[in-house]
Amino acid sequence: MKYTVITGASSGIGYETALAFARRGKNLIVVARRESKLEELKSTIKGIDSNLDVIIQTSDLSDTKQAHDLYHNLKDYQIETWINNAGLGDSSMIIDEDLDKVENLLRVNIDSLTILSALYARDYADVEGAQLINVSSALGYAISLGSVVYSASKYYVSAFTEGLARELKLQNAKLTAKILAPAMTETEFVNNANNVQNFDYKSKFDKFHTAREMAGFMMAVYDSDKVIGLVDGNYEFGLRDQIYPILENF
Repeated sequence: MKYTVITGASSGIGYETALAFARRGKNLIVVARRESKLEELKSTIKGIDSNLDVIIQTSDLSDTKQAHDLYHNLKDYQIETWINNAGLGDSSMIIDEDLDKVENLLRVNIDSLTILSALYARDYADVEGAQLINVSSALGYAISLGSVVYSASKYYVSAFTEGLARELKLQNAKLTAKILAPAMTETEFVNNANNVQNFDYKSKFDKFHTAREMAGFMMAVYDSDKVIGLVDGNYEFGLRDQIYPILENF
């Protein structure tokens, strides 16, 4: 029995992506901090297809030990797709940053993502059809003033994943590594980034995507042989090859 793992599955893009994979008949391992939200997700998935197996794993990926523990706990499952969707945002000028919040952001967006990506790549490099999809951001390709720390963390995600994708190709690996890079999306994410309860998207932005639309883009990345699914400055989604220059003989 094969499974798709989705971190940050309790809401937003992760939640809708889990439903999208369920509609494809995929068994799921859903990961987040909030067990009650995962139970709600499991119930919804069972409503889509009662035959699907849904495994709940609680994990706080701001603690890198829990990232290692999460992967260890899933060693007995055959994982055909691993999606690192969990991430934290922040909207502050650098001189005004809450450094505790910044440290949590870096541990989730960079440290735990790297750990989980590397562990999965080691075990599944030679497994036909295996995919690793890391969720970056349009701000992983354009610096946003007032969100520089977040942008920089997503630059890391993009560069790391593009580099991994190229290394796997050079090694003739069967695993593929890909990126989904959303722009503004209507989720809880922006509430947390701005320390507010109900962020008003319509008054702040002329354009944005819903989480369900973004899950559709995720499935386009999954189905594609391209490395990147990117939402550009006009809020148009496109699939493309690698963006960062690669130095293979440096």
